[in-house]
Amino acid sequence: MREYMNKNLPVEERVESLLSLMTAEEKIAQMTQISYNAVSGEEYERFLNLGIGSFLHVLGEDTQKIREAAQKTRLKIPPIFGIDAIHGHCLLNGATIFPSQLAVSCSFNTELIREMGRVTAREVATDGLDWTFSPVLCIARDLRWGRVDETFGEDSYLIGELGAAIIDGYQCDNLIVACAKHYLGYGEATGGRDAYDTEVTERKIRELFLPPFKRACDAGCGTVMTAYGSIDSVPLTANADILRGLLKEECGFGGFVVTDWENVRALMTNQMVVSSIKDAAKTAGEAGNDMSMHPPKVYACMVELANEGKIDMKYIDDAVRRILRVKFKLGLFDGKAEIPRSVIACEEHRRVNMEITRESLVLLENKNNILPLKNFGDSKTIAVIGPNADDIRAQYGDWTYFSHPEPKENVIPENDYYTVLRGIKTVFKDSNILYNEGCDIMDSSRESIAEAVEAAEKSDVIIAVVGDCLKQYGEFRDRADLELSGAQFDLLKALKATGKPFIGVLINGKPLCIEWLKSNCDALIEAFNGGDLGGLAVAELIAGRFNPSGKLTLSFPCCSSQMPCYYNLYEGWHGGRYMDVEPGNVYDFGYGLSYSSFEYDNLRLSKNVVSRDEEITVSVDITNNSGIDGKEIVELYINDVVSSIMTPVKQLRGFEKVMIKAGDTKTVTMKIKPEDLSFINKNCERTIESCEFEIKVGTSSKEYLTAKLTVE
Repeated sequence: MREYMNKNLPVEERVESLLSLMTAEEKIAQMTQISYNAVSGEEYERFLNLGIGSFLHVLGEDTQKIREAAQKTRLKIPPIFGIDAIHGHCLLNGATIFPSQLAVSCSFNTELIREMGRVTAREVATDGLDWTFSPVLCIARDLRWGRVDETFGEDSYLIGELGAAIIDGYQCDNLIVACAKHYLGYGEATGGRDAYDTEVTERKIRELFLPPFKRACDAGCGTVMTAYGSIDSVPLTANADILRGLLKEECGFGGFVVTDWENVRALMTNQMVVSSIKDAAKTAGEAGNDMSMHPPKVYACMVELANEGKIDMKYIDDAVRRILRVKFKLGLFDGKAEIPRSVIACEEHRRVNMEITRESLVLLENKNNILPLKNFGDSKTIAVIGPNADDIRAQYGDWTYFSHPEPKENVIPENDYYTVLRGIKTVFKDSNILYNEGCDIMDSSRESIAEAVEAAEKSDVIIAVVGDCLKQYGEFRDRADLELSGAQFDLLKALKATGKPFIGVLINGKPLCIEWLKSNCDALIEAFNGGDLGGLAVAELIAGRFNPSGKLTLSFPCCSSQMPCYYNLYEGWHGGRYMDVEPGNVYDFGYGLSYSSFEYDNLRLSKNVVSRDEEITVSVDITNNSGIDGKEIVELYINDVVSSIMTPVKQLRGFEKVMIKAGDTKTVTMKIKPEDLSFINKNCERTIESCEFEIKVGTSSKEYLTAKLTVE
């Protein structure tokens, strides 16, 4: 038996044993990933016989055929199969589809997000797959960017904590490996333009964009994906300082780096920093990309470079070591445990999905406590109106079998899914339900509004379900105008004019300009993209079957040009507002209502004066003054009052989700570590200065108690 096939040997010995036997061609094959949907015929057979390192977009029995072909190659190196399982095994029709990453971030529930990762891993593994291109650790601070829905929101600290949780879930049973993406600063592209240049400094990179990826490295994330764009005009795929220096050396990342789709070719065709695909392959390899995600030509170019001595083999050997290390750790050489297909959308997975979907909903308005509708009589009539009331594509959002790997217009879902309409019919089964679409998301025609108003006038309460659709977000879909599109605004005004109680529900991939809804809805619910059970959870919330606890992880702007609107801005803006827009946001980061009422009191620190290396404990008493048990998300912020460089007005440094029974008081304690008080100075060094801090603990980024802390 070849030494590297001995599973009792340490991984590093097995890696070196195998590497010593490989030819240059076999090594470069490991550095290549091919899309199963993009090659065919003789080209596909050639890559099979080469023993290519990775395939993507393969499902089910096709993975086994490729593995069998790999066993016929000289060294029998198994491929690793990648899939975009972004919020569940979403590219498989019939699998569990969770709410989007943005939606689940509003739960602030690391344990449920970890379980979401574990469930996804089990379902992905049933298809013979080993690798998910998730989580997205991009920071969504410009809402015009098309991929806001894929993120955990606007805060670097929260993104790191939630990212680490889902990475642990993906990898805890060693069924699949996670991929932290997109490295680095992708969501900060100028003007919200997807894959465009990002104008940030090294200091800002280290302060804001790197920490979530460092957290992922510390959590043991197996792979990282490079971003499409560039930083200060240097494409990420060509940036050795960012890839080799910052990620691999400073952060100690031991896994492998994969490019995003055709990133190597983009160096020539889009970013035009090289003149040929061969030069692009050389640049990407030397910069620190270990595996190229398509196109197939990169393989041949790398082989030519190696045979001509035009690329140092140390780069190739380093890349292959990293790839083999992940494959050995994942057990690909030793035969992975098989997961029965019966786990797909099983009852346990559905239970986890239901829990996280409920906790992902955010109650934005509840005037005069119109919700819950617990005492709504059986004979009442409910009008469910709006273009997103019965549109499962909008509710699923991006990265499902409807849109990837290729768009599919006529797919019939095999999932047991609930739109809001079905949810209302299920929960309010004894009520008379009237449904009308009212208008289209994209079409501005008002022809159907009169019919919707007629239905509303026959009802006792209106539930209006609006937002956006798949055509308005995702790759290639950056958006300049964040107002409600089509005739939705006209529809809402017409419904309001009926004088009926008016409940709004938002199904959307990003915050929209909804100041009118805030002012005119009796109740307003933010659902984002809720997955299979989003509609059922919305109906249950309206009925009072559970107490909402979600809070926003993104701030909502007053108008489209009010960018940026994130909570952790700097001081120093003359006047603190645009002259033609009211100051502040429609809704702020960390905001969300409950059916309970929580009162904060007695904020205290274990010490008010500390040295730079001391940890302190922060405690606060929270009382549930209502008659309803409820979960509260307690948020801890710090403000460095005076520092040698400008620092944000506040920064999240901790959160805790606690259940407090009606009438009870609970003391919540959180730790502040020395590094929580640090910042990156003008020399790009992390430091803690002697100064005064404000410690803020409360229910949102706008409502909190404050205590003083002095660091000597």
